[in-house]
Amino acid sequence: MAAPATPRPCLRHGAPALLLLLTALATATALACHHLRPRDATFPWDSLQLLQAMAPSPPQPCHHQQAPFFPDTLLHTNHPQQAAAIALRVLQHLFTTLSSPSTPHHWDAQARHDLLNNLQHYKHSLEQCVPANGMLFQGQGPRNLLLNISRYFRHIQDFLHTHNHSACAWDHVRLEARICFQRVDTLIRRMK
Repeated sequence: MAAPATPRPCLRHGAPALLLLLTALATATALACHHLRPRDATFPWDSLQLLQAMAPSPPQPCHHQQAPFFPDTLLHTNHPQQAAAIALRVLQHLFTTLSSPSTPHHWDAQARHDLLNNLQHYKHSLEQCVPANGMLFQGQGPRNLLLNISRYFRHIQDFLHTHNHSACAWDHVRLEARICFQRVDTLIRRMK
């Protein structure tokens, strides 16, 4: 006796609706980033200015050791939403690093507060540009990109720990943060 056939859902009627839904979601996500355009030009510059005001060079000269290098492979994207996701992840890590309670005492507290507020606001804006499910990265090595970012900032944390969170180690972090803001500027331009 043959097993009863189980009915199979008919996708030919649902496929156009699904394609329409996916197109609408992609369009909505792209439009969500449209609100960033006026701030694109000023965010990195404002952040660099606040960083300079917050973290002047340390009182004593530092002999800079080799610090981690920003993974430039992260800049090799022409996909606007991927650029937004990379920029967001970099800013999230920068926020975490710069909000550490072990920052040097000679850093300006008000400028630090302003920089962290600026970072928080822009992170929130970027979060609206990135799909929540991460489907954006399929086939483009997202895991490697996100791991590279995490690895880079883990090396920064290790560098601080190895050098006992000294003023010179933080000066190195300040220089790395400067590079990060410059790279985020590049990513923001790729979002256009």
